[in-house]
Amino acid sequence: MPGCCRRVRRAAPAVKRPRPEAPGDPGRVRAAALGLLARRDHFSVELGRKLIERGFDPAVTAETLAALAAERLLDDARCLERFVAYRAERGQGPVRIALDLKTQGAPAELIAPALEAGADWPARAREVRRRKFGAAAPANWTEKARQARFLQYRGFSSDDIRAAIGAELELD
Repeated sequence: MPGCCRRVRRAAPAVKRPRPEAPGDPGRVRAAALGLLARRDHFSVELGRKLIERGFDPAVTAETLAALAAERLLDDARCLERFVAYRAERGQGPVRIALDLKTQGAPAELIAPALEAGADWPARAREVRRRKFGAAAPANWTEKARQARFLQYRGFSSDDIRAAIGAELELD
């Protein structure tokens, strides 16, 4: 019996969230929004999308988001600042962070100032390179290219990569 011991994997059924009892109730929309904000900061677009996906009325959701922003409980600039700091600490560069911010719905006009005010990117690239490859400079062009590809994947610009690896390389 060739197939007797094989497990058959079935796809898990799609979990449907129950629709809220009162999708137009501002109190319930606010409670759901605060519950999401208690876990982590959200961009206003992202929070609105999540609330609408949960079945809340889009008009009431927009009003609630405006009220939360007026109370400074929902702040895109603060969320951007924390996002950039967290991702920079994890070793990601400004190019990758900007791309992630765009996909999450961050306001485009706030992305560049947040990245400029963030980390010292050349120093951060040097630190990431040192953690991965050690303190010694690359010995040859092959190793230099390997380290450059790694930093490029992490989202650092070519200027940051040159600063981290060293623009000059002397071969015997």
